[in-house]
Amino acid sequence: MAIGILTLHLQLPGCTSLKEKRSRIKPVLARLHREFNVSASEEGFNDRWQEARLVCAMVSNDASFSRQALQTVLSFTEEHFPDLYILEHRIEIL
Repeated sequence: MAIGILTLHLQLPGCTSLKEKRSRIKPVLARLHREFNVSASEEGFNDRWQEARLVCAMVSNDASFSRQALQTVLSFTEEHFPDLYILEHRIEIL
């Protein structure tokens, strides 16, 4: 069994409130869950308007599949959400 974790540190330029931040992050989380069947949530920077840390997790029976699937999630996020800048990302397989 392999547990894959993708951590994304995002910058949200132009956000002026936490409410606006939530309105931009919520559709991202929903879409990642719907498209890739991963668990996704906002994990950090809850008090910062223009930064967010998202975490996606998945469980599979193959570590290489988990790594490849999470790399696909990363690529999808870069392509479909160009208004979010990915400052840093990390894929971990446990």
